[in-house]
Amino acid sequence: MTALLLHIVIGILPVLAFLAALVALDSYKLVTLRVVLGVVAAGLAVAIGCYFANGYLADVTHLDFASYSRYVGPVVEEFGKALVVVALIRAHRVGFLVDAAILGFAAGTGFAIVENVYYQSLVPNASAGTWIVRGFGTAIMHGGCTAIFAMMALALRERLGASAAAFLPGYLVAVALHSAYNHAWLPPMYSTLAVILVLPPLMYVVFERSEKATARWLGDGFDADAAMLESLTSGHFGDSSAGRYVASLRTRFQGPVVADLLCYLRLHSELALRAKGILMMRESGFDAPIDAPTREKLAEMRYLSDSIGATGRLALMPLLHAGHRELWQLRMLASQVN
Repeated sequence: MTALLLHIVIGILPVLAFLAALVALDSYKLVTLRVVLGVVAAGLAVAIGCYFANGYLADVTHLDFASYSRYVGPVVEEFGKALVVVALIRAHRVGFLVDAAILGFAAGTGFAIVENVYYQSLVPNASAGTWIVRGFGTAIMHGGCTAIFAMMALALRERLGASAAAFLPGYLVAVALHSAYNHAWLPPMYSTLAVILVLPPLMYVVFERSEKATARWLGDGFDADAAMLESLTSGHFGDSSAGRYVASLRTRFQGPVVADLLCYLRLHSELALRAKGILMMRESGFDAPIDAPTREKLAEMRYLSDSIGATGRLALMPLLHAGHRELWQLRMLASQVN
């Protein structure tokens, strides 16, 4: 019984420790622990679903175990894990590469936990060396492949927009890496060593670049939001290019709706500044809880969003700079309330 528990710990602890290290390294605390645990749980569910899918496809294809694990298994398993990441990105819960790395690895962590526990039931007498390979190699490979997919998907989404094509290159890379690992071209211990030597430095570089990108976005975005808010409250907004644009909307919307559009624009600027302020405080090591005025503004913005409708929100897009990070920051504020 002691040996069984030890093997399970060896098979699971390394990937959990790696995930914990990623969360700890995020100085801006972009991803909450609740979200991370939720994504791990989603990875658990994906692993269970892939168990049945792999069983069905193995019967249909009549491939031997080695061939299936090299050419079909990676396609199925990376697709399942990718679905979790795609859902998060489309829901605007991933703003930066750091988020993508953490949440992608979290999905792979959940998958690896189920796979290694199941493997223990199949091979209860496996040696400690086998579990070192499973824990430090296979499990971290699952997390790493999904993290790489998530990072590539987010980076390409910034360039290609909401197109589904943004997700394909990262998925193909994840499948190729997973398949290469399953080919076992190197002895298991060497493959495990390669994973350990390659993945941590890669993640470190990603975190360094992402933190610099976050700092640039915070600085530029803070200035732009402050300038918009100052223009709205100065009494001379109508003389600005943004004011003239809003004035032109009077031909398309009734007067009360135009007034709601202005209110929505003001609230968006105020909440965007609040979100960026929270991130700056977190980076400096301070907690920044959501106060009552911010909660009220979020509620008012939801009401105005319904009032102006999809057409009104679309008309304001040129002024909101509503890229995925801008939408993510409002989602972050809302999640702090909930």
